[in-house]
Amino acid sequence: MIANTISERDLLQAVIRIDGMNTLGSRIAHYRSLKGISQAKLAKACGWASQSRIGNYEKDTREPSLDDLELIAQVLDVTVAELIGSELTISGSLQNVEPPLQPSRGPQAYPLISWVAAGGWMESCDNFLPGDAEEWLSSEENAGTNGYWLEVKGRSMFDPTGLAPVSFPPGHRILVQPEGFDVISGKFYVARLRGEDGRWETTFKQYVRDAGSSYLQPLNPTFETLKVDDNVEIIGRVIDSRPPRSVF
Repeated sequence: MIANTISERDLLQAVIRIDGMNTLGSRIAHYRSLKGISQAKLAKACGWASQSRIGNYEKDTREPSLDDLELIAQVLDVTVAELIGSELTISGSLQNVEPPLQPSRGPQAYPLISWVAAGGWMESCDNFLPGDAEEWLSSEENAGTNGYWLEVKGRSMFDPTGLAPVSFPPGHRILVQPEGFDVISGKFYVARLRGEDGRWETTFKQYVRDAGSSYLQPLNPTFETLKVDDNVEIIGRVIDSRPPRSVF
């Protein structure tokens, strides 16, 4: 039995690790991390031009084909069964262990940055200085160490009908969590889009999962809905917002 081979503490840690790998995407990210390679290196080793495919797989916004899973498994030195989780089973008295209560936190200030900066934020945030921000805004939502605000541009996320429960007119500020977020249908996200010229553009849309496909959908029906593919990379979840700055 498992209790005869590992300690109770080791078992608890195993439970925590398995609980944190409850999706295909999280397992790909886990084994990639163990291998010590980046998304870009994994994509290159699989013969893919962009890391966005790996990013979307790890965020569970796209479902990989069996051929893709076999490629990923080969590079990561694991089996396809390990990736899809068929070997992750557990039993024992520690199944119902409750996580410790998290300490309360007060408001946290995050920088208001440009849309251009947001596109490469996780590669450049370590070099970001307090004076580089256009403004610092506080929130009680936890966007993580590298969270940031953006100011909504354009009218694609403004609902002209007034029927949507939320609407983001130009000038509205949105708080973005760039790490450790879940991708959930109906929630709002910031994504990078690669154009035909190879350049990336950052956008803000509602993520919708329908009939096995993923889309980035505007609230304004006059704007185009985008299908999530290799040219789309979701880079952050919007977790807070505030109205446009007052002109008075």
